[in-house]
Amino acid sequence: MYKPVSLFIGLRYSRLSKGSAFVSFVSFFSIAGIALGITALFTVMSVMTGFENNLKHSMLSMIPHLQFDMQHRSDSEQQQLIAHLEQQQAVIEIKRYHQAQTIVQSAHDIQGILLQAPYESLPTNVEQNIEVGSVQIIYSQRYQLAISRYLARSLSVGIGDTVRVTIPSVSTYTPMGRIPVQRLFTVSAIYRSGSELDMYTMFTSGESLQRLKRIKQQNAAPIEVMLSDAFLSEQVLASLDDAQKVGVTDWRKSQGSLFSAVAMEKRIMSLLLGLIFVIAVFNIVSSLTMMVREKQGEVAILQTLGLSHHQVARVFMVQGLYNGVVGSAIGALGALVVVLNLNEILRAIGLNLFGQQNLPVVVSYTTLLTIVLGAIAMSFIATLYPAKKAAQVRPAEVLRYE
Repeated sequence: MYKPVSLFIGLRYSRLSKGSAFVSFVSFFSIAGIALGITALFTVMSVMTGFENNLKHSMLSMIPHLQFDMQHRSDSEQQQLIAHLEQQQAVIEIKRYHQAQTIVQSAHDIQGILLQAPYESLPTNVEQNIEVGSVQIIYSQRYQLAISRYLARSLSVGIGDTVRVTIPSVSTYTPMGRIPVQRLFTVSAIYRSGSELDMYTMFTSGESLQRLKRIKQQNAAPIEVMLSDAFLSEQVLASLDDAQKVGVTDWRKSQGSLFSAVAMEKRIMSLLLGLIFVIAVFNIVSSLTMMVREKQGEVAILQTLGLSHHQVARVFMVQGLYNGVVGSAIGALGALVVVLNLNEILRAIGLNLFGQQNLPVVVSYTTLLTIVLGAIAMSFIATLYPAKKAAQVRPAEVLRYE
């Protein structure tokens, strides 16, 4: 099969086994460095993306993605806002709810708790992870609680036990003066969502919290908006006019710093692991530079036979790209093998990082393709300087004493 002369000679140099042992050693490590870099970077990116998705599912499914204050809106303004939100493709659920910062006291402990109270149903991540009790009781009877397994242990309570819920921001007059409102609640369900919110969040019905907060009308309750993807909140807010944005709260105000920290950690890890590529690129530059010096005589002969400066440069560019492509192919294959069998590999070497739980892994072939193309592009850039030096070889000076 016909091949361009630069491609033929470049591939021949790449597969040549004889020559300087040190050049071959450096060339081998450039291929190994690229392969190792792709495998390590894709593995870490897959695990961190898995953690991010788990965090997004466990935490953001339990809090409103957007919250709209309704106290200062007329009925027509509320209906107009709800109708507009229902037209947005990203919006999957709209419902009214209350929440309050409370003090919860049991016979054994006292803690500050965020009490959330949807009117229609509890968050999906709570209902799907009920360990003991029933969610239906919360909406069929007043003053019932769903608490996390963590808080149940901290407060030493179980199903049927009562706890005293106090709202410091709401008070009432008594013969003893003004005191915060309080009420005994019964524990009806215990759940385990696996998110950080388990440490300070409880749930009750909207009607129960409405009565406790002395709110007369249900339409004064805020509305919560759940999105198909919490990170689409900016897009939904951009579709609202200025009047509709009054009194809106984005989930990023309460939890955005956590996800920003995760994203920053992901970028820093990618940058650090990307240094492996930099080392591999330097190895390619070193091996090709030494190859050019070693092959000066052959380069001079090729030029006397008619090869132009550009063709000579392409010979060494092909040789460097060969290392990049081979290393990228090996790295991509190794990355898929490691990521698809990561938990089995960890168990085989005796590492149980999360007990019996598996590491969350998300395999993104788009990410892998991006990493591979980036590695090949860096390999190509690494060939430019040695190729330029090869093109500058002067046959008359090199062959003078041959």
